[in-house]
Amino acid sequence: MSARVFEDPEEMSSGVVMGKRIVGRPRLVGVGQSRAETSRGGLHCCCCTCCTCVGLQFLRTLEGKLKLSEVVLAAVCQSLVLNYGMTHSQTLGPSYDGFLTTVSSCLLTASILLVCYLLSDRSIGLLRTSLFETLFNAVAALLYFSSSSYLSYAVNIFLRPLYVVTPFFQVYPAMTAAYILGLLLGVVHGYDAYLAYRQFRGYG
Repeated sequence: MSARVFEDPEEMSSGVVMGKRIVGRPRLVGVGQSRAETSRGGLHCCCCTCCTCVGLQFLRTLEGKLKLSEVVLAAVCQSLVLNYGMTHSQTLGPSYDGFLTTVSSCLLTASILLVCYLLSDRSIGLLRTSLFETLFNAVAALLYFSSSSYLSYAVNIFLRPLYVVTPFFQVYPAMTAAYILGLLLGVVHGYDAYLAYRQFRGYG
């Protein structure tokens, strides 16, 4: 069996020459890093990056936006309740205490989860796919719906008459905004519970 030497580089690189298969020259394939591998967390400023331990890319995801919304809206609710409703807490009765307890507990838990997701990439995979996220968001949604409904009843029964006869009575608009935001938080937590359940079941 005779060997044939090819002088033409194109002839050498071809796989088939005159009906005979030959082995062409090896090719060098460069493997580059994907965008997910090259992206870094932290705060980007001009040409430098600081606080690389903070994974801000989580806030760009749908779960991150929902968790940030839960924290921000709950903080606004708590501020409204404490600044405007404290003086009329006796008038509102248990509805005020129940709503404040719901907002404070859900705000604390959601803030802890958000900090864990920002500081640890492993927490995203461990906590989001666990049953805890599903149960927490489902319970938070139920608590927000029930406490906001109760507060809306008390606000319209006890504070609305005062708003009609008292000039510049700011408690009624503030507490109205509080229970509306509470209902919105119930929707956000309910949708977050749905997404967490899909991830728990392996659908997401």
